[in-house]
Amino acid sequence: MANRVTINADLAAGTINRNIYGHFSEHLGRCIYEGIWVGEDSPIPNTNGIRNDIVAALKQLKIPVLRWPGGCFADEYHWKDGIGPREARKRMINTHWGGVVENNHFGTHEFLMLCEMLECEPYISGNVGSGTVQEMSEWVEYMTFDGVSPMAELRQENGREKPWNVKYFGVGNENWGCGGNMRPEYYADLYRRYQTYVRNYGENKIHKIACGPNVDDYRWMEVLMREAHGMMDSISLHYYTIPGETWHEKGAATGFNEDEWYSTLKKALTMDELIERHSTIMDRYDPSKRIGLIVDEWGTWFDVEPGTNPGFLYQQNTIRDALVAGVTLNIFHDHCDRVQMANIAQVINVLQSVILTEGEKMVLTPTYHVFDMYKVHQDATLLTTSIDSQDYAHNEQKIPQVSVSASKDAEGRIHVSLCNLDNQSGADVEIDLRGLASAGLKVTGTELTASIKDAHNTFEQPDAVVPTAYQAFTVNGTTISAKLSPMSVTVLELISE
Repeated sequence: MANRVTINADLAAGTINRNIYGHFSEHLGRCIYEGIWVGEDSPIPNTNGIRNDIVAALKQLKIPVLRWPGGCFADEYHWKDGIGPREARKRMINTHWGGVVENNHFGTHEFLMLCEMLECEPYISGNVGSGTVQEMSEWVEYMTFDGVSPMAELRQENGREKPWNVKYFGVGNENWGCGGNMRPEYYADLYRRYQTYVRNYGENKIHKIACGPNVDDYRWMEVLMREAHGMMDSISLHYYTIPGETWHEKGAATGFNEDEWYSTLKKALTMDELIERHSTIMDRYDPSKRIGLIVDEWGTWFDVEPGTNPGFLYQQNTIRDALVAGVTLNIFHDHCDRVQMANIAQVINVLQSVILTEGEKMVLTPTYHVFDMYKVHQDATLLTTSIDSQDYAHNEQKIPQVSVSASKDAEGRIHVSLCNLDNQSGADVEIDLRGLASAGLKVTGTELTASIKDAHNTFEQPDAVVPTAYQAFTVNGTTISAKLSPMSVTVLELISE
């Protein structure tokens, strides 16, 4: 039987905020150093110390926003250690991630320079766990004040005359855990205090983001919304997909079995329930949906690659990761009335990366290709879509076989993203497109799939999993009959003729 999809081309369901396609960069493992930053004297081609190939690859994705410096690192980061002449900057031990020496060569100026190169918005995470109100307040002043003040003068002494535009600022990170092991009541009071001094200077208007819950901690969401909803613009949510039953046995990134494939995809779909239930709490305090839900840490988290530093969180990236990315982005689309940003963890060499590097080599992961295929949804109008999906069954359990999302861009082109979660069976899909002004359709497609369930790109074989033209469909008026490959992500472009 076919999976039946109905798309109402004339019924808008909201706007897909481009920031849903955001990324996350932390001082963790080889994300910053060796990934983004190689230094001005490196033989690897760079501009002011930042790798040229990384900038080009991320610009191809139209990266809208980048989060920094953490993560757990944010709540032990003291920003003044990362400004001024690099040779004079303080060195510290990165106690959260691998116990390695952090030389602070990549600091505020370097990060904001990177964002300017990428033409993306910076999202700064401030230090509540071990920092002071004054430290946070002065950081905002240093970055954004255009006038005479001690911090503005310090910025100018360090080579930046004009302030930067910094829109997004997180007041703490994971304060229920590595950011201080706080109770929600205590953090709510701290948030109210700290955010008071995250000031708007001139035309720079800061979007204040409160530290929200971990996974299904609905009490944390309840307390924060009750105590501080009038003082925040958004609140965060963190959820990672692991196939194993415990954090100590998460499962391998490659060489996994059928149980682990199924478990991973099933757990990825949990994102929908989490957003739904947290949104219900938010609706009680914010029925107008002024406050955004920002899923600023998400993605797969597996056991590290054998022989690598366990604190570096380096893992391979397979077609399974591509499916997790595809279904999760489809879920974010469905909740675009509340989800205003998301930041996959992390951009390079850490967890579900879009890019891996080794010396001068760089490889794009299957997850990268999903973000590239899906970028057509950025700032597009979500179309009302329904699906009657067949089951993907495994060991007397079942989940939907197909995930779908559809949007219309500013030029009127409709894009349909389809994921077949079943790694063994293809999926027949009947798409009924309603509400078009004309009955003719021009359809083209792109597909990402593989022949084995842990297929991945390596430095020796960088193109093992790459998008190809998709033609396994027929068009009859406004009905499209498509055959999806097993374990595939497909994007169709529909132009009304």
